[in-house]
Amino acid sequence: MGRSRPVFEKMTRIGHHWRSFLSDPWQAGYAVPILLVNVAGSVYGYYWYSGQLAATAKELWLFVPDSPLATTMFAAVLLLSLLGYRSLLFSLVALTANIKYGIWAVIIISDFWAGGGAVRFSEVMLWVSHLGMAAQGAVYLKTCLFPRRRDSGRDIPGPTLAAVAAWMLLNDFLDYRLGIYPYLYEPRQETLGAVSAAALSVLLILSITIIPFFKLAKNSRS
Repeated sequence: MGRSRPVFEKMTRIGHHWRSFLSDPWQAGYAVPILLVNVAGSVYGYYWYSGQLAATAKELWLFVPDSPLATTMFAAVLLLSLLGYRSLLFSLVALTANIKYGIWAVIIISDFWAGGGAVRFSEVMLWVSHLGMAAQGAVYLKTCLFPRRRDSGRDIPGPTLAAVAAWMLLNDFLDYRLGIYPYLYEPRQETLGAVSAAALSVLLILSITIIPFFKLAKNSRS
């Protein structure tokens, strides 16, 4: 019994921090380490894309490194928040990009493995890190759509929604129209990459549009 008590107390503390994080992930104690992890991940991501960037016209560079650009924007969102400034538009662009490209990469890597591809350490780390991208995006996006102590939902302005949608769809158009999508493991994955990217864009646009609307409508009737 004596040994189990410290374990129980430790688990209780972990549970408390987890609930606190989910309730308000913008707290400095959580935001700072997550910011540092995203900066480190972004640096590695740009290195991973260095060959593709070198082979791409400079005017298109902004649209090539999808995942590291998403984590860079998210790191910037966290930094600005720590400095006392938040932009709903910039936050939505960054967070939806993290969810989209995090899930997209997990789909592509999983398909590679399912097709008999080698399960190497590098791919496992990419799979885990991109799953983390999607998870962090989802946690922080929830706080943007349903601000703390305002669970009724937020009415996002139409121009903001349009700008987020335009950014995602423009990236998809350029990636698969100009062929600047991330390098794939096999040529057969091009269709999967295009379809999954477009589907994720549409689902995310619908999510940030419809979910808060229905939440507001539900609360207005109650």
